[in-house]
Amino acid sequence: MSLIVFHKLLAIFATVAIGWFAGRMRWLGQAGEGTDPARTMGHAAFFIFVPALLFRTTARLDLGAMPWATVVAFFVPVMCTMLAVYAVQRWRRPALPGANLEAGERAAAAPSSRAIAAVFGNSVQVGIPVAAALFGEAGLGIHIALVSLHALVLLSVLTALVELDVARARALHEPTASLWRTLGTTARNTIIHPVVLPVLAGLAWNATGWALPGALDETLQLLGTAVAPLCLVLIGMSLAYSHVGGALGGALAISGLKLLLLPALVLAVAHWGFGLAGLPLQVAVMMAALPTGSNALIFAQRYRSQEAETTTAIVLSTLGFVLTAPLWLAVLARLG
Repeated sequence: MSLIVFHKLLAIFATVAIGWFAGRMRWLGQAGEGTDPARTMGHAAFFIFVPALLFRTTARLDLGAMPWATVVAFFVPVMCTMLAVYAVQRWRRPALPGANLEAGERAAAAPSSRAIAAVFGNSVQVGIPVAAALFGEAGLGIHIALVSLHALVLLSVLTALVELDVARARALHEPTASLWRTLGTTARNTIIHPVVLPVLAGLAWNATGWALPGALDETLQLLGTAVAPLCLVLIGMSLAYSHVGGALGGALAISGLKLLLLPALVLAVAHWGFGLAGLPLQVAVMMAALPTGSNALIFAQRYRSQEAETTTAIVLSTLGFVLTAPLWLAVLARLG
């Protein structure tokens, strides 16, 4: 692994450590005193900074220049894996009323929280320097194309699924609720959502062919640049505030899925299923091999489900990436 990538990983761990130290010192307050500092930061990311990033990315997306063969070869196995993890978790955790409505909603959101942690990679903080260092400008261009659709596709699909599950959980506590009311609530909460609504608005703007006004573009860019450092500090604070001991087993399983199973499936489907080879195949596999990204924690905090497990999985998979990345590079080298 190159020195550039090593320095990027070191910077990520240092930023997470700063967040952990701030949490341990309770600089931003004590959890349980009416406010949870980590949750407040998560809400700021989810409702302000991430929507700005998603809208700007979608509005500026050049759909005509996308390497669609690579995009399809990457997202087909990733989506199948995500839906398979979700389906298994739904089967293992059938909808139950729970002790109260809040507990029922948390349990209902668990399958989606685990599914996103198993497939959503750290495609910016780790992925961009890895692609640039390993594959140069040509490979970085392909990687950026995948990144531009990464959050849009995965978060949008899982948002629809989790909102449907949460609506079912509410219906169990409201036996008189009609099917149409449940479907209406699900549709409204899926569209009027900090992830989906900016994507739809960005696509609508993109369809007009207009460039973003300079002041608006600068504002959105400024807000978007806060996502990475804010989320890394948030991971550290969540570690400080959470009891991660009971989440270790699940986090190890998620890390194994993310670092080993997902890139293996992308390699098999993209190479032998879609005929991808050379640089596009290498970029797609290494994109799949990235550690779990911080957006998975924001998603978990939004629905207050599997937060400790997701936080631990992000840290463990980032540590594990140091070992598994050379493995995948060696496999790709043998394929030529």
